[in-house]
Amino acid sequence: MDNHKQRPWHAQQLTEVYNILQTSEDGLSDAEALERLRKNGRNELRAKPPKTVWQMLKAQIVDPMVLILIGAAVFSAVLQEWTEAAVIFIIVIVNAIIGIVQEKKAQSSLEALRNMSAPTARVLRQGEESIIPARELVTGDIVMLSDGDMVPADLRLIESANLKVQEASLTGESVPSEKEAAAILPEDCALGDRCNMAYTSAIVTYGRAAGVVVATGMNTEVGNIAGMLDKQDDMDTPLKRKLDAVGKTLTGIGLIVCVLIFAIGALYQRPLIPQLLVAISLAISIIPEGLPATATIVMALGVQRMAKKNALIRKLPAVETLGSATVICSDKTGTLTLNKMTVTHIAVNGGFEAGKSISVEEAVQERSSVYQELVYAAALCNDASLDPDRKGEVIGDPTEGALIYMAQAFGIDHERLEDEHPRLFEQPFDSDRKRMTTVHRIGNCLTAYTKGAVDEMLPLCTHILTPNGVRPITESDKSHIAGLCLSMSESALRVLGFAMRSLAALPVEDDENVELGLTFIGVAGMIDPPRREVAEAVRTCRRAGIRTVMITGDHKITALAIAKELEIYQDGDTVISGDELDGMRDDELDKAVKSITVFARVSPADKLRIIQSLKRAGEVTAMTGDGVNDSPALKAADIGVAMGVAGTDVAKDASDMILLDDSFTTIAYAIKEGRRVYRNIQKVIQFLLVGNIAEILTLFVATLFNWEAPLLAVHILWVNLATATLPALALGVDPAGKNVMKHQPVKSGTLFEKALIQRVVVQGVFVAAMTACAYWIGAESGGHAAGQTMAFCVLAFSQMLRAFNQRSNTEPVWVRAEGVNPWLIISFVASALLMACILFVPALRGAFQLTRLNGVQWLITLGLALLSIIQVEIVKLVRWIYNKPSRFGQRLK
Repeated sequence: MDNHKQRPWHAQQLTEVYNILQTSEDGLSDAEALERLRKNGRNELRAKPPKTVWQMLKAQIVDPMVLILIGAAVFSAVLQEWTEAAVIFIIVIVNAIIGIVQEKKAQSSLEALRNMSAPTARVLRQGEESIIPARELVTGDIVMLSDGDMVPADLRLIESANLKVQEASLTGESVPSEKEAAAILPEDCALGDRCNMAYTSAIVTYGRAAGVVVATGMNTEVGNIAGMLDKQDDMDTPLKRKLDAVGKTLTGIGLIVCVLIFAIGALYQRPLIPQLLVAISLAISIIPEGLPATATIVMALGVQRMAKKNALIRKLPAVETLGSATVICSDKTGTLTLNKMTVTHIAVNGGFEAGKSISVEEAVQERSSVYQELVYAAALCNDASLDPDRKGEVIGDPTEGALIYMAQAFGIDHERLEDEHPRLFEQPFDSDRKRMTTVHRIGNCLTAYTKGAVDEMLPLCTHILTPNGVRPITESDKSHIAGLCLSMSESALRVLGFAMRSLAALPVEDDENVELGLTFIGVAGMIDPPRREVAEAVRTCRRAGIRTVMITGDHKITALAIAKELEIYQDGDTVISGDELDGMRDDELDKAVKSITVFARVSPADKLRIIQSLKRAGEVTAMTGDGVNDSPALKAADIGVAMGVAGTDVAKDASDMILLDDSFTTIAYAIKEGRRVYRNIQKVIQFLLVGNIAEILTLFVATLFNWEAPLLAVHILWVNLATATLPALALGVDPAGKNVMKHQPVKSGTLFEKALIQRVVVQGVFVAAMTACAYWIGAESGGHAAGQTMAFCVLAFSQMLRAFNQRSNTEPVWVRAEGVNPWLIISFVASALLMACILFVPALRGAFQLTRLNGVQWLITLGLALLSIIQVEIVKLVRWIYNKPSRFGQRLK
């Protein structure tokens, strides 16, 4: 590890810093950076050590349901029921192994998620700018910072422009600190006063800068408090808590039933040993051992499928919440559109009077001097650059990237132009002024170029550039300019204005205003084309009862044009601007928000207010965002969705889900997948709980009628393991129903719907009745062993067969639009083979205390098992007849 952390970097000249770190303003070479990375390690904080296998095993064993199983095994061993004791211990061991393996996989998955969403850094190596993972930074690297970036390592600033950094996580100060790279400070300067330093995890809230890395990883200032910052992701979900609660409730019910059975047994004066065996069987039957694990696996598989479709789930509860979404608030740029801004039309004086713009292709052919000034302004008043490592990609804002490509169309190389006319002064863009200015030496003159919103710039202009030179601007000129810009905006073009001014001398103060007495040059209109697939995704969401709302900083007319093209805006909907939003009281907004589909010219701060209003209106909202100022809204939304390509590290950290392709269609797919996961978990719950209820009721009925136990503990364990777990997993990966995106969103917290509880109770009672009937028939015709074997077979076969009609609660078992679920067939075959082994292999049959059945007994057993399917199909038919007047597309499944 290096020892640079201890040096007073803030008190040293830059030349000293470069010498000590053996670097330069051009950065390190790739070879030197690799060697330093090998020597000093990655730029990472030490994470909390992962749980050991023994810790995982302990967590598995202390689970209440597992302790009940262990207790049952001990009692069985004491009573010399060695087969049952062995099987129960094997089940406990297998469950522990599965749990440990799953937890290990979860750790690996979490690490993979961290790697996929790891922050990046813009560095200068060998004089060229590139983007690398922040963990690969080394001391001596030159890092570039801009608005919205998270500082990736401790930096000694080497240049800065109006830089403000939020260092609350380190200093506790809520107000951003102003930074000045040129300052030299005393050695004993307090950490919060070091204005020439930027520390790991701080957030750039304003301006831009460059700095040299002086410490990485645990050697940073943040490394000193790494233990406080080490936060493990909580993988426990509301769903898992609900399932655990169900398990505890069933366990409580089981204990009550055990007491009742002992009381009934005492009335019948039954021996203690048989009573204990029944109690053991009951304790095992009541535990849905596979339910929490199966549900977690189903969610994990859903997360994997989403990741393959560019939806990276950072927080597992988002999977459950996705199925409840009623509103998607989406940014326009990059999400609804391609985020490939292209300048298509420009206009200068002459075009304004005529009321028309000219295409870039036509302007290139004309080669007017006015166009040259427009192109110079567009290329020089620009913070973007071409990415040397990714051909065709831009580092920086896509809008500014479009201006670079426009300059290339005029034959001007952006980098060469910047080298010839370097930036001498700047007033960076901010959301209040809506413009930026840079100063360059053009020939023998100092020229300031200003770029920004036309309506903000025109009041500052006193002259206009024409092919014949500069002349005073008139009100008529301004009217023509505003009219043409409006016309271009109505064509969904984003319009930027450009102006210039000659300066006698460079500004002395950073905050000196040079944006006055400007000469208006012209405008450029660009468009970010809508993604072709978005319109269909919006229609799909509408059919699913999900409203799409566009939130954009663009003009109202531009936003409306895009919204109409994508069918976000419908007749009767409302469009409001940021100014109109500011003038509305909260109660007025709460009423209006139900019909507003486009919010235009809003600031990032407005997004939080919109989200809060939607939540007060009872909506479950998914919110997209990419900037630092979006993070409050992302956190406030039910589902915060960050942009993976254009999003800042802060926005990603605040989100529940990251779109790796920044596409709206991915959100729609994730909601569909969320609904699929939600419904499949309901299928698993219904399937498993029916079996548990059937087992409990069968034993309880047998006790009431003073029968011998129709099921042994080993039988129940076998049914729960061999004939329930495999089909349950298969149901968990069932394809989405054909109507999954046609019914209304499910309400949050309604996992155990009233209809589901009714189905579980009715089906559980029916299967229990068939099982008890099988025992009674078998006991009457062939004795207790035959009855026990028939009851066991009916229970097991019912589980295996019922899995097929659990796929839908409305459609018949032979009709399923999604086609065959191959995993369900495989699980059925595997369960059938396992059943065949213990029924027809003498040694295994004896171990399970079963007997051979004759032909009549087999026909009765199979008939009773089939009745459990028929009962479910009859209920579906009755429900279909009852609901026949309603449209099928409005049904639940």
